[in-house]
Amino acid sequence: MTPRKWDKVATTMLYLISGFIIVVLAFLLLYILISGLPHVTWKFITGRSSSFAAGGGIGIQLFNSLYLLILSMLISIPLSLGAGIYLSEYAPKNWLTDLIRNMIEILSSLPSVVVGLFGFLVFSINMKLGFSILSGALALTVFNLPLLTRKVEDSLQAVHYTQREAGYALGLSRWETVTHVVVPAALPGILTGMILGAGRVFGEAAALIYTAGQSSPPLDFSNWNPTYIASPLNPLRSAETLAVHIWKINSEGIIPDASAVSAGSSAILILFVLLFNFAARYFGNKLYRHLTGARERG
Repeated sequence: MTPRKWDKVATTMLYLISGFIIVVLAFLLLYILISGLPHVTWKFITGRSSSFAAGGGIGIQLFNSLYLLILSMLISIPLSLGAGIYLSEYAPKNWLTDLIRNMIEILSSLPSVVVGLFGFLVFSINMKLGFSILSGALALTVFNLPLLTRKVEDSLQAVHYTQREAGYALGLSRWETVTHVVVPAALPGILTGMILGAGRVFGEAAALIYTAGQSSPPLDFSNWNPTYIASPLNPLRSAETLAVHIWKINSEGIIPDASAVSAGSSAILILFVLLFNFAARYFGNKLYRHLTGARERG
């Protein structure tokens, strides 16, 4: 066979593999949504969960997932930005920097259950945080920080070196060039990575079973003082998230309508993850067009 025919064969194989993966993914998503959406009602979304009786909801679990996500991202984003900027703009090119990058790659490939056990030993036991939202947020930070750091570094390195030289030519210092030229140019990629990271940790379960806990105490939504023990914003209370709730329902099977609750919860979880992914693409493309248009007008 000629090289041209081999190229066509290889291209066809790649298209077939890609199409097969897309079909499998679409089948799984449609199966979860078709099975779960008929069970989703406003009462189901906002209602309290039930341990033994049928008809429970996921209101507290959904709130816990969002609250824990926000808290973990508040911790992860500043750390990942600082680490990514240092590795991209300030770190010298030597064996130590390469070792740090390799360690980040290793950390990003750790199974989530290992991160959960690490969080249980360090945050829940040694730091005496127990099963709490704060312990879960710190575990998610360990889980998500390597990926966010790599995304920030890659986005910064994708900025052409001539933009840095333009900043230096204008008399800007390195820090001013990074903060006023490089970071704004890399902002679409950074924003996309942050939103995708948020979707990844929103559906995490294994790391939270050992840190945030598998139960939620009764909450007083009339008192939002974080120091109040029954406050929804209390970071030291245990918090069963939506993903942990799905795992718990399927593992215990005590609720009479366990299959319906699990299917509805899975559909809500998938919708939120899809929302994060579509939001990442939308805001990333919109911000890129806005910055590109501003540079052309300038």
